[in-house]
Amino acid sequence: MNTSVIIDNLLHPPVLFFFLGMIASFCKSDLKIPEPLPKLFSLYLLFAIGFHGGVELHKTGIDQTVILTLVAAIAMAVIVPIYSFFILKIKLDVYNAAAIAATYGSISAVTFITAVTFLETSGAEPGGYIVAALALMESPAIIVGIIFARIFAKKQDKAEGMEYSEFSWLKVLHEAFLNGSILLITGSLLIGLVSGEKGWDTLSPFAKDIFKGMLSFFLLDMGLVAAKRIGDLKHTGIFLPAFGIVIPVVNACIGISIAKLLGLNQADALVFSVLCASASYIAVPAAIRMSIPEANPSLYVPMALAITFPFNIIVGIPLYFYLISLFWK
Repeated sequence: MNTSVIIDNLLHPPVLFFFLGMIASFCKSDLKIPEPLPKLFSLYLLFAIGFHGGVELHKTGIDQTVILTLVAAIAMAVIVPIYSFFILKIKLDVYNAAAIAATYGSISAVTFITAVTFLETSGAEPGGYIVAALALMESPAIIVGIIFARIFAKKQDKAEGMEYSEFSWLKVLHEAFLNGSILLITGSLLIGLVSGEKGWDTLSPFAKDIFKGMLSFFLLDMGLVAAKRIGDLKHTGIFLPAFGIVIPVVNACIGISIAKLLGLNQADALVFSVLCASASYIAVPAAIRMSIPEANPSLYVPMALAITFPFNIIVGIPLYFYLISLFWK
């Protein structure tokens, strides 16, 4: 693999701001992003991604490739948490295995954006329908994680003679489909799809021109948070950090194979594989905290944010791009 690709990726301003945040935290600087702003940055990114994707989908239309790609995306969001759960259950209790499995079955919008930015430097641009895949991959993993937690926890609690607490399907489905992040990106996608290029012309100064600046601020805050939480994994041994690096590569390889079978172009294949390889640290933790309160956030949040996210933006994206370049020759 050409190391210049990794270096180019590292030198993107948003990525550099992520490391600036980590350095600031490690050096115990007083640098802080005021509390309401990170939430605003998250909402802005979800809005901009969803709206842009909807506009691009309006341009390209919906054909057989688009439908098959979206079905494959949903299938990956269901399958990844299933096998991840059984791997994690070797070392963890049911609740933490289910929470981490849901985290890795879902996606990271910021990793997606970094992959798109990476492609732009190569003069390539993914199809807008891939944003629809991003929106569709968020919920299934949450549902699978919660179902597995309840099914296997029931057996575990009975075996240990503990009282089993029932859960509400209505609350689970409400959280999975109407979680604020999911609702915003899905709604933005539909608005972009309906309004098309006229809508884009109206909102592009807000949805496009300031996008990378907002992304840089968001990643600066992510760097601060990641550096603070990476210490939470100190006492877990090598299993969880190794899982946080190995499983994204495995998922990406499966994603690349599917993309090849579907006949996607290299840009779409990269973004699809990155979606399969990423882990959620915004929507899933919010849903899991409500639905599986027994799980420990100091495990599943730093794994996604402090291990898998940096790995993907430093090594993963260039590595997946290199593999795709080999297979598509």
